[in-house]
Amino acid sequence: MNSVCSLPATKGRPREFDVDEALAAALMVFWRNGYEAASMTELTSAMGITKPSLYAAFGNKEALFHKALDLYEREKLAYMKSALEAPTARDVAERLLRGALEIQMSTCDPKGCLGVISSATCGAEAEPIKAEVVKRRASSEAALIARFEQAQAAGELPEGMTPAALTRYLFAILQGLAIQGGSGATCEELSQLVETSMAVWPTR
Repeated sequence: MNSVCSLPATKGRPREFDVDEALAAALMVFWRNGYEAASMTELTSAMGITKPSLYAAFGNKEALFHKALDLYEREKLAYMKSALEAPTARDVAERLLRGALEIQMSTCDPKGCLGVISSATCGAEAEPIKAEVVKRRASSEAALIARFEQAQAAGELPEGMTPAALTRYLFAILQGLAIQGGSGATCEELSQLVETSMAVWPTR
């Protein structure tokens, strides 16, 4: 459900704006530019609000990014939770890769991955942002390791392969897909990457 925020205007009646729509607009700016390159001017322009309204509704830029990251994970990465419920390790990998591919092939959303873009471009002053992205990625990796441990117990993993190693391998492919998507790779090229990855996937 959308929520409307009422904030004092400089003159006349209180200024109202839809918080959910404003946050969605901020997410697009962060996703295109990364955290540091997203200026307050561009953010407030895209959100259709003033700086004082942004601070009053969301806190500072860092707090706004955290909320945008929550929205990104909730809406754009929902396929990751579904993938963990797949019946085999191979099915898990395929759901993750095809979910990531679908995002990169979208004509509505920016290319690349919000987490990869923001953590890769963070300087020293934005180290807390990088740390937050890394922490969230570690949480996703832990969930995937736990799922691959189940697959190992079921005899799906080749001898000598660990759930942690398989998880790092899959995340490397996912990050590569996002980086290539953000660098201008075509939908056909990205699709070929997914198909090739599944062709050499090391579990049944």
